[in-house]
Amino acid sequence: MRAVIQRVSHASVSIGGKVKSAIGPGFLVLLGIEEADNREDADWLCRKIAGLRVFDDENGVMNRSILDTAGQALVVSQFTLMASYKKGNRPSYIRAAGHDHAIPLYEYFVATLQELLQQPVGTGEFGADMQVELLNDGPVTICMDTKNKE
Repeated sequence: MRAVIQRVSHASVSIGGKVKSAIGPGFLVLLGIEEADNREDADWLCRKIAGLRVFDDENGVMNRSILDTAGQALVVSQFTLMASYKKGNRPSYIRAAGHDHAIPLYEYFVATLQELLQQPVGTGEFGADMQVELLNDGPVTICMDTKNKE
């Protein structure tokens, strides 16, 4: 499971010209899922995201988590994070999980993050053509992969 976590001032996802979800300050999480991923991976990643200390404290030091700031979160499925680019110039997405595996795990991830943050988490729509808008704050962008936990 791979995630790109961006600290944002605001973010939204639209489908067909209509806003599906929008948030204020917090995290935009782009999430890629592969067949080998499971709930254990989702649990670990959600805990890391909830505890990630990249928000400024009163001294302007990145020392606060999204929990400390009551920030919001928007999670967007992003199968292209699983791209393999070793051969040629056209990425292969063979590592990306199929819908049967990815959708339930994506929904579990969102529910777990909601539970940790104790507030609703915005989402896109799995498999839809989405337009994501954001104002990256900092910019702060962190990449995490559950295959690199150690």
